[in-house]
Amino acid sequence: MQGVSDALRCVAESVLTGKTPQRQTHKSKVRTSLKKSFKGSYGQVFSVDIYDDKLNKKLKTIGRPAFAELISYFISESLYIEARPLSARAKKTLDELGEQSESVVNQLRVSALENIHQISLKFNHDIKIRYRKSRNDITTLANFNRNTAKSLEAKTSNETVDLNVIVTRLNIHTGNGRLQVEGQDETVAFGFGITYRDVRLEAKKIFSENLNHNNGLKPSEWQYIKISASPVRLKDGRVVKHIVKGFYEN
Repeated sequence: MQGVSDALRCVAESVLTGKTPQRQTHKSKVRTSLKKSFKGSYGQVFSVDIYDDKLNKKLKTIGRPAFAELISYFISESLYIEARPLSARAKKTLDELGEQSESVVNQLRVSALENIHQISLKFNHDIKIRYRKSRNDITTLANFNRNTAKSLEAKTSNETVDLNVIVTRLNIHTGNGRLQVEGQDETVAFGFGITYRDVRLEAKKIFSENLNHNNGLKPSEWQYIKISASPVRLKDGRVVKHIVKGFYEN
């Protein structure tokens, strides 16, 4: 459960302070508390506790439902999984976090997600993080198993491939998002090999305009862009992300 606690604290502190914690201590203004276990199961109830009036006020402004969405978003991103669409309030908070959101994803991969997956790897049990608004209103924010554990072993390939793609999601602050390769049905994560602020404005416009152009259109009307990219692969060869190296207008 330490991994779950660390992941929640990492996201919470990053969202509320705008800084991603490299180390978390008992003196932190954002902590998790173990409340109780479920009867007849291995479940544990955690709460995220804020020991700062200013941060508590910010949490109330964001709202707990939007805050829970962001927990789900960052965990999905760190596992290369397509996140659920964010509400307007959650998206506004993510936009305010800006480039810092990338460091949250990277920090989650350092140790928290590895610790979370230990139970799945050793005992083949799934781990779920759930947000409970009430006894009858419970939302699963994340699900961890042996399959998601493979994401932590992803490696960037030395090869470069040319692909025709459409952009289906784009974070204008980090340059990360998701794309769909021509002929495929599922989307895959993408990013740039350099800091997004250093990406040429021309490239930024092409990616954002492609997203806007194809929004709401039928597949037969999609407009593709051609990119060269280095795949990020799992050990089984599956591609979970493309690192964009160049682009060409079709």
